[in-house]
Amino acid sequence: MKIFRHTCVLVLCVMSFNCQNDDDTKDIINDNPDPVLTDNVEVYNEDLIDNGFILAIENGGTSSYLLNKNGNRIKEWTFEENLGNDLQLLPSGKLLGLFKTPNPDVNFGGFGGIIKIINAEGEVEWEYLYASGNFIAHHDVEMLPNGNILFIAWERIGPFAAAFEGVTTGGDIFPEKLIEINPNTNEIVWEWRSFEHIIQDQMPNANNFGVVGDNPQLIDINYNTIENGDIMHANGIDYDPVNDVIFLSVNYYHEIWVIDHSTTTAEAATHSGGNYNKGGDLLYRFGNPEAYQNSFGSRLFYNNHFPNFLQSDEPGAGNMLVYGNGNNINQSTVYELEMPQNYELMPNADNEPNIVWSFTDPDLFFGRISGADRLKNGNTIISEGDYGFWEVTPDGTVVWKYNGLGPNFWRCYGYDLDDQEILDLNLE
Repeated sequence: MKIFRHTCVLVLCVMSFNCQNDDDTKDIINDNPDPVLTDNVEVYNEDLIDNGFILAIENGGTSSYLLNKNGNRIKEWTFEENLGNDLQLLPSGKLLGLFKTPNPDVNFGGFGGIIKIINAEGEVEWEYLYASGNFIAHHDVEMLPNGNILFIAWERIGPFAAAFEGVTTGGDIFPEKLIEINPNTNEIVWEWRSFEHIIQDQMPNANNFGVVGDNPQLIDINYNTIENGDIMHANGIDYDPVNDVIFLSVNYYHEIWVIDHSTTTAEAATHSGGNYNKGGDLLYRFGNPEAYQNSFGSRLFYNNHFPNFLQSDEPGAGNMLVYGNGNNINQSTVYELEMPQNYELMPNADNEPNIVWSFTDPDLFFGRISGADRLKNGNTIISEGDYGFWEVTPDGTVVWKYNGLGPNFWRCYGYDLDDQEILDLNLE
């Protein structure tokens, strides 16, 4: 039996009646006594949802919370600083998050600067500041299997140094780098700098001059000319522990880059070394062949967020979920992409991955932030930045929708009731 809930009227639909719903309708499919849902829940299919919890991360907010599928907040954390975007629940029940430092010198959208580990009681157990006039941590942070912490940072390159390397932008630029830190010692143990892997075809007398299309492993540093110097604007990382590679979502290149993490820092600054003997050059890239002047392969992304590599215990293991913002058509799409077994990046070739699964809807669109996570029952939970959350089945059926009614959401992460992250919270 379907129950349609309107703002003021409850209408029961049976076989002898025709019922229509409007924008305020909640479509609830349930053979048991009706669950008590909050006003945020607009779609609820009890038979098909994954009955777990959602970690809701408000973009730049001062709180985060676990939701159940009835729409109730079962645990909430509040913070002294605003989130610098990402926040993750660790298997210990602790939070790893990026927070905004006050009055930063580098303050593009998504800036952070402070990384913290917070216990279940809300106490800060570890804190690390990575912010100065010349660099700042931003957007995303990841705990690696060895317990080290990986994050993205902008670094300032002055106009003279930039021009010497063939950059046509007149002022400072802020390319991306990756930092790995040991939280026990606060020592930086590994670093990768995008600026050490560039090519340009605009200034023959400057460094790095070459044919962009013949060198897909290098980054065309002049692909974007942006007045404030934020030419790449990476916004997400993930890690494949089997192949020891990092995935970096680069929003203004409309791509995801794959980087060898097995290198030493010295090797990462060169073009050789590591498991793939490519040093810090790009092992693979996908989403926008136009970014390296490749006429083969179809462009997939027009802005992209959250490169979510599906781990061995997740349905679709080895594939990747990506939220394609779809700013070219004002409609977003979540893609599940097949990652290649051996990362090969060839000039003048179609290097784009196979699309295994995708989901879109005329009502699904936000041009910033957003993401998708795979649930244990095979459903996918989608964070639409300016709306809230969608849960969809593998066949594209929408089985749960949560309207946040105000705040924007950076991402969400799904957890089963018996996941260690949840058990270690000791919820009542």
